[in-house]
Amino acid sequence: MDTAINPQVITQELIDKALTYEAYRGLVDQLLTEGKTTGPNQSDDLTHYTQLNVQRMNRWDKTAQIDDALKAEIGKVQEKWIWLIITEGWCGDAAHNIPIIVKMAALNPNIELKFILRDENLEVMDAYLTDGGRSIPKLIALNAGTLEELGTWGPRPESIQELVKEYKKNPQESYSKFSEKVQLWYSKDKAQSIQREFNALIRTWNKV
Repeated sequence: MDTAINPQVITQELIDKALTYEAYRGLVDQLLTEGKTTGPNQSDDLTHYTQLNVQRMNRWDKTAQIDDALKAEIGKVQEKWIWLIITEGWCGDAAHNIPIIVKMAALNPNIELKFILRDENLEVMDAYLTDGGRSIPKLIALNAGTLEELGTWGPRPESIQELVKEYKKNPQESYSKFSEKVQLWYSKDKAQSIQREFNALIRTWNKV
C-alpha cells in the first residue's frame, strides 16, 4: 500500500481539531437524523450505506475481542502515540475496521485515537494514497511529541485488499455482488486479519 511521508500536512493544529471516536460517531448519527452523511456528496445511496455502517459498527463495538497476543504487544507501547484515522461515514471498510482499532487503542493510555474526514482534508489524504487512490480508512501512526510518522495501515486487511485490486482490474460481476462478497469476508474473518497485521506493525513502530 502506498505511503507518502509528508509531515507538513499533519500539524498539531490538525490533531487538536480532529475528532474523538465518540465525537465522530455522534456526528454521523446527527447527520443521519437529517437524512445526510459526511462529505460534500449527498445521495440516498450514501445515506443508506451510512445507516448500514452504523449497524455494523454497533455490532463490532459489542462483539469484537482483541486476542491475547495483540493485547500483550499493545501493552509494550511506552511512548505517547497518536493514531490518526482518515475516514467517512459512508465507507463500508471503515465500519468493519474502525471499531477493532478503537478496541486496540483503548488497551493502552499511551495511544490517542483521532479522526478526520477525508473530503475535508484532501491535502492529508493525498499524502497517503493507496495505489494512487483516496482509499479509506487510512491510519497514520505518529509520535505524539514530534508528530514523526511511525507508519500507516489501511484501507483494509491485505487479503481482502488483494481481492479488491483484482476486482478493479477485471470486474466480472456487478459491484453490488462483489460488495456482498466483501461483507461476507469480514463476517467470516472475525477481525483476525487486522489483528495479525497490527501485531506485526506495533512491533515495528515500537522500534522506530
